[in-house]
Amino acid sequence: MKKILQIALGIVAAVGGFVDIGELVFNAQAGAHFRYRLLWAVVVGVIGIVVFAEMTGRVAAIAGRPVFDVVRMRLGFTAGLVTLVASLLTNLITLAAEVGGVALVLQMLFDVKIGTMILLAAMGLVLMVYFVPFDGLERIFGYLGCTLLVFVFAAVHLDPDWHQVGQGFLPSWHGSALYAYFVVGVIGAALVPYEVYFYSSGGIEEGWGERDLGINRANAVLGFGLGGLLSVALIMVSAQVLAPAQIDPGYLGTTALGAQHAYGEVGLLLALLGMLFAVGGAAVEVAMSGAYTLAQFAGWEWGKYRGTRGAPRFTLAWLIFFALAFVVVETGVDPVILTEYAVIFSVVALPLTYLPVLLIARDRTYMGDHANGIFGNTLGWLYFAIIVVVALAAVPLLLITQGGSG
Repeated sequence: MKKILQIALGIVAAVGGFVDIGELVFNAQAGAHFRYRLLWAVVVGVIGIVVFAEMTGRVAAIAGRPVFDVVRMRLGFTAGLVTLVASLLTNLITLAAEVGGVALVLQMLFDVKIGTMILLAAMGLVLMVYFVPFDGLERIFGYLGCTLLVFVFAAVHLDPDWHQVGQGFLPSWHGSALYAYFVVGVIGAALVPYEVYFYSSGGIEEGWGERDLGINRANAVLGFGLGGLLSVALIMVSAQVLAPAQIDPGYLGTTALGAQHAYGEVGLLLALLGMLFAVGGAAVEVAMSGAYTLAQFAGWEWGKYRGTRGAPRFTLAWLIFFALAFVVVETGVDPVILTEYAVIFSVVALPLTYLPVLLIARDRTYMGDHANGIFGNTLGWLYFAIIVVVALAAVPLLLITQGGSG
């Protein structure tokens, strides 16, 4: 039972990171615009994050090093500082989007003014991170976020054309900049760096060692595999409900319509609850990831298990992140747009995070017999090439398509 519960780290990393506010709306938009044609991009992204997460977890367990410790060691101070600044900025933008997303879901559930919900969302998340133990956060957001599985059942219940679904898993090209933008976005959203910052640091928080390599693999494959399944379901439901009605899901509540279409008010409630805990889990993950990266780079004491007295600067860091995110979202900026921009700019900085981890994971000096083998190295370098291509294409496609609207 203990081993099963430990897989909560992978589930919260996937449900709270893979399926955040941007993923919820982005996948719905992909299905509404291109029906099933982007399902293959989800598979590419899922395999990529499984490879990345498994390497970071293995490095944490064997070398005892979290991601940003590896980044500074391999890239040096100057390049590491550039990566740190880029990471902190994208984390802040993403956290503001997630806090805003929690507020939007609460508003849909309770019909209260958005300003009040933003304040309650920020305060509630801060209190949970401060008082709830690390493993409690994993289980609350990870397992309750699984109510998003209503989209999986809805995708099947709506009786799709399975031949077209199967065709969607075969890589294809549509020949438009908008299609290319969504390819980059779907793959990039699966590989946003804060997921692995949280995941590897969480492994160290839980005291992972060589004995936990099996748990690491299960977390990476099952946890992020679940995130991928949810992403596939979101695209399928959108293709069946939103595309025929020519609805562009640019609003978070629109994404829940697919579950409502299949199961009525019960489906809508389950979808909204799943969104609440998925987006809330993402907010916790992003805030702690920002504090992890800053503390690890600066050499501070860090870790939630140390408490306020044991790691005061770490605690202050995530509190400041929440405070700044609250200020940003209070300006009235659209949380969905914030998240899409955060995904694009995270993708640009991704190679500088991925490469150091790959180099450590294949280095027998640090990893001994647990270094990457031939298959691991081949897959690792293949995804580095994919990440570089996605990073180079991200900003031009963002500008050409005006953020996916043109």
